[in-house]
Amino acid sequence: MKTMKADPSRTLLNDADELGHEARSSGGDHGALKLWLRMLACTTQVEDEIRKRLRTRFDISLPRFDYMAQLYRQPEGLKMSELSRYLMVTGGNVTGLTDELAREGLVSRENNPADRRAWIVCLTPKGRATFETMAQEHEQWILELFSGLEPDTVQQLYRQLGHLRVQLVAHQDNK
Repeated sequence: MKTMKADPSRTLLNDADELGHEARSSGGDHGALKLWLRMLACTTQVEDEIRKRLRTRFDISLPRFDYMAQLYRQPEGLKMSELSRYLMVTGGNVTGLTDELAREGLVSRENNPADRRAWIVCLTPKGRATFETMAQEHEQWILELFSGLEPDTVQQLYRQLGHLRVQLVAHQDNK
């Protein structure tokens, strides 16, 4: 009689059911609830690892990295209110981060010629260079963390989650 070897990927998937958020679900729960808990668990794990690596390697927080990423994408700068909206944080949080990063010479604040009450915030040359170094390593970390997935699987998940995002936005608009 032939003995069957256990499929290691199947064992890992069973193990995943017992981790973190997913341990909250039971066999009778809807697939959508299980999927939500698994997505939440994966997002939390990736974010925690990125936070740890940013702190260890660059002594920077994830919010500061995200702040600099937004400014990097907008070389002409952003009004602080726009930055607040992009980051989905309060104006007070943006002001605090701006003050810290300006003291370190990573960002500059200039008067907005179109609105004297507003400031335009830009990365300084030092800030751009610093962010580019961090972003290169960040990209490698993401590639490493997702390396267990086949490229086709990554693309399929990306497309499917895009469909979900469109559905969620439509659902919000209908309320």
